[in-house]
Amino acid sequence: MSINTDNGFGFLGVPYQKRLILQLITDTKFANNIIEIIDPNYFTDTTLRLIVAEIKEANDENEVIPDVDSLEFRLNSRLDNETMKIFIEQQLNEIKQLTLNDSEFVQDRAMKFCKQQELKKSVSKIQIIIDKGNIDDYDECEEIMKKALELGSNKDEGIDVFYNIADVLKEDFRKPIPTGILGLDDKMNGGLAKGELGVILAPFGVGKTTMITKICNEAFNLGYKVLQIFFEDMPRVIQRKHLSCWSEIELNKLGEEENQKKLNEIISKKNKGDGYLKLRKFPSDGTTIPMIKKYIRKLSASGNKPDIICLDYIDCVISNKKFDKGYEAEGAVMRQFESLLSEFDMVGWTAVQGNRGSIGAETVDSSMIGGSIKRGQIGHFIVSIAKTLDQKENGRANMAILKSRFGVDGIIFSDIVFDNAKIQIIVDNNNWQTESQRESSKNEEGFARVKELMEKQLLIEEQNKEKILLEEQNKEKIKE
Repeated sequence: MSINTDNGFGFLGVPYQKRLILQLITDTKFANNIIEIIDPNYFTDTTLRLIVAEIKEANDENEVIPDVDSLEFRLNSRLDNETMKIFIEQQLNEIKQLTLNDSEFVQDRAMKFCKQQELKKSVSKIQIIIDKGNIDDYDECEEIMKKALELGSNKDEGIDVFYNIADVLKEDFRKPIPTGILGLDDKMNGGLAKGELGVILAPFGVGKTTMITKICNEAFNLGYKVLQIFFEDMPRVIQRKHLSCWSEIELNKLGEEENQKKLNEIISKKNKGDGYLKLRKFPSDGTTIPMIKKYIRKLSASGNKPDIICLDYIDCVISNKKFDKGYEAEGAVMRQFESLLSEFDMVGWTAVQGNRGSIGAETVDSSMIGGSIKRGQIGHFIVSIAKTLDQKENGRANMAILKSRFGVDGIIFSDIVFDNAKIQIIVDNNNWQTESQRESSKNEEGFARVKELMEKQLLIEEQNKEKILLEEQNKEKIKE
């Protein structure tokens, strides 16, 4: 049956509206859910509109829902009209005397009506955007509709600190997905868990894609559903990297005839797992997080929601919102990515380009993040990769844990195996130092080097003295 809702709650009658106010001031959970979308103008009586407006005002100012007595006091202190004060007092007394024998119906009707009004407002905004004819504004329409649908949803009121303690104390409560880099996994308590965001910081050409491929490869080997998104490489390049990762055959030797049998055996075995490893190339210009989210929704709808997503890399993603300053957009994109992980309950890894100072550095630290520092602040775990020119030539690197919300940080793995040709990363769990220990070691090495040079110089000087002495002795003999 069609109902005219243009007159607010008028179609439900004044008695219903009074019951609704009683629900607002007696059921805090309901009030907190509906307070932002309920409009005083939905009420047909002037005094009821004033009461609801005061409830909203109290919530905005003090984050409380006032009771009947508090409402009467607040309104009396605001109103100058004595007649209106009397009407307000009468209404509040009537509301106080009502019973709550049908609260579910009252709340359901109010919530549906208010949400419907919000949808109407959103549809109007979306229609204006559509009328402009800019197809790139689709993401903005999606965000407007999503926010409208979320309004009035149950809000998280928190939990008691002693809630479900048995589950809290389980050692595997995080259930992390390992990276396959053993020393690193040990220091991060097994890897990343769902909802957590890991960031790889490195300058260009060092191995961000190598590490992301290694992480995806390991997750797939363990039976997880893996989504690897990239922007700059071609899919066949990433496919070759995974084949090299499994076979330990160098990338440039994969096509050699003697390696085909080994590769065919690997492919036949890996192709039978329960999980999947999906490679997806997105445009390097114009991709937004809502576009990636849309693709994940499509996978989820077919029963293939990923357990882990690796984004190679976040610098290629642009904001779907406009900002005055570029660095603000970078922080917003990382925050959107973190929200995406929480919404879909996934592990997330991405990479961030280091600044000029990171190129050729022995250790890449957090001050070397290119662009907005907020990208580092948002990540739950940050690991950096650094390579000197010698290390690049020899397939080695220095890896540092810069930030960890669930394990140790501030440690450096020096001169680890980091072979981009074989997609091989080996971290010795026992070969690590803190920054201060490393500096101390470097000082000790420096002192030892200086001592060695001094001893060599002294030896040379002694040898020179002996040589001069022999020459003088020879001259004396000639004179005689």
